[in-house]
Amino acid sequence: MEDKTTIKLLDTTHEISVLTLNASTFMPSVFTLIGIPGLESVQCWIGFPFCVMYIIAVFGNSLIIVIIKIENSLHLPMYIFLAMLAATDIALSTCILPKMLGIFWFNLTEIYFDACLLQMGLIHSLQAIESGVLLAMALDRYVAICNPLRHATFFSQQLLISIGVGVTLRPIILTIPSLLLIKCRLRLYKTTIIAHSYCEHMAIVKLAAEDVRVNKTYGLFVAFTILGFDIIFITLSYIQIFITVFQLPQKEARLKAFNTCIAHICVFLQFYLLAFFSFFTHRFGSHIPPYVHILLSSLYLLVPPFLNPIVYGVKTKQIRDHVFKMLCSEKSP
Repeated sequence: MEDKTTIKLLDTTHEISVLTLNASTFMPSVFTLIGIPGLESVQCWIGFPFCVMYIIAVFGNSLIIVIIKIENSLHLPMYIFLAMLAATDIALSTCILPKMLGIFWFNLTEIYFDACLLQMGLIHSLQAIESGVLLAMALDRYVAICNPLRHATFFSQQLLISIGVGVTLRPIILTIPSLLLIKCRLRLYKTTIIAHSYCEHMAIVKLAAEDVRVNKTYGLFVAFTILGFDIIFITLSYIQIFITVFQLPQKEARLKAFNTCIAHICVFLQFYLLAFFSFFTHRFGSHIPPYVHILLSSLYLLVPPFLNPIVYGVKTKQIRDHVFKMLCSEKSP
């Protein structure tokens, strides 16, 4: 009797496995991005503020790059890093928004598998590059305030080139294995519909009908290796900066030193707060409605490129003065 029951259970398990395999897709060539699940009826309207943010981001960051390039007085580490940040912001927003607007406005939901992986790799690499640039900017402010006499010699041209290469290669080296783990390891997919507005690592991994623990573990490793490392050292840098600033004898000197850091602190906070909220809700926030998470994830990629040129344009006197100078020269006959 027990043998018959066991055989029956094995047959049932086999049937379920066969049904699961039949319902799965083997190495899909195309994914479907649905946009913002639950808000499909109003996606077209959401696209308008996103489009405005993108236009401002591209224009503002391009203006910063042009000003820093043509003004020899701004060829300093602080502004070189700012130009790198602006270029990264343009690339990051361009990776996500055109396809997103195609989904919202023209129902262009399909994306090739390889194109989806490419978008995922570019987005995560550019996020990590931005984090690395913010770390470099914090290091620049640390040396400038805590050890100003060594700033000019410390930030040599060779060091600037090394920093630029380092912050670019680090995310590329760490991101490529996550692409290969999806491309070469995951074969069966429960569905080809991605409940997201862009191709994101966990959004793709969750579609797989196989064991994805390796993918999830490596994703966490990369996130904490890059963002965790950067945020710890940026925080330590600013703690030391604040200690040094508050020890200055003159109030005017304290205010001047603190004012040079305000823009960096604003950019630092808005980038990392949105980053960690998006990261943890995607993995552990099962009680949060999907549309809230997708909206915040999209804003996490669009808000920093949109706000950064505004923050630096308002808070950085040299950038602000050159913008006014450029506008006035255009108006004059």
